[in-house]
Amino acid sequence: MALVTTAEVCDANPQLIVSGELRALQPIFQIYGRRPVFSGPIVTIKVFEDNVLIREFLEEKGNGRVLVVDGGGSLRCAILGGNPVVQAQNNGWAGIVVNGCVRDVDEINGCDIGVRALHSHPMKANKKGMGEKHVPITIAGTRICDGEWLYADTDGILISKTELSV
Repeated sequence: MALVTTAEVCDANPQLIVSGELRALQPIFQIYGRRPVFSGPIVTIKVFEDNVLIREFLEEKGNGRVLVVDGGGSLRCAILGGNPVVQAQNNGWAGIVVNGCVRDVDEINGCDIGVRALHSHPMKANKKGMGEKHVPITIAGTRICDGEWLYADTDGILISKTELSV
């Protein structure tokens, strides 16, 4: 796909917006990482103040996918830090969107990967391995399913039921 902004995608696809096949996340995320523009097929995970399952996913080959994490919107600790982001970059993940906090911001900002999160927080997460993989999640006012497509740039984040060709 040619480099097209999320705004242009919205302007070119009003019928997909009306049908709900193309949705915009509420603008609640901070931009981290050196890749402000990224896209790919979505892998979902649901956790709360626990990052074991996140780390397990990012140890796998990303193949251009985007990990979307419903962290319950917790602002009490970081569920994603620098080491897993470096691993995600090295394993070919296109990006990570976290409905929660990150830490090691300087390290994350040095990585060639797109990261979105609510905020940064210095405290680390629990390591109990609790959570659910490949489940429908709802973050930023939008239901997101495994296998849908995510498109992010500095204007925002779009979710599409299918890969878009613009």
